[in-house]
Amino acid sequence: MKPEITVSTSDLERLEGLLSKPPTRNRSDLDGLRAELERANILDTDGMPADVIMMNSRARFREETSGREYELTLAWPHEANAADGKVSIFSPAGSALLGLSVGQRIDWQTPEGHAIQLRVLAVSHGA
Repeated sequence: MKPEITVSTSDLERLEGLLSKPPTRNRSDLDGLRAELERANILDTDGMPADVIMMNSRARFREETSGREYELTLAWPHEANAADGKVSIFSPAGSALLGLSVGQRIDWQTPEGHAIQLRVLAVSHGA
């Protein structure tokens, strides 16, 4: 079962705008993101809890089996950069992060095809 997620009105509006443009409108690889947006609780941007991952949020995670910790920033597609730890919202990993809050766990598929569990430890906004 997927954890509850919360998305801000400003992120929702910008994402829906991007998803409706001709280059992305018919991309089936973005159906996961569309599904996440449809099931999300939507809150006014000013009312968003500080511990929820929004666009441009930096989040710290722990991989539950190994205990390894790392950080990722949820980025717009044109700002994504793996070397800087910026994951695109258009990637499966990025769409899975949107709306999660501190303490929640998700099942994650690594690029190598391994299934791991990640727990959100901290979220910071800015950038």
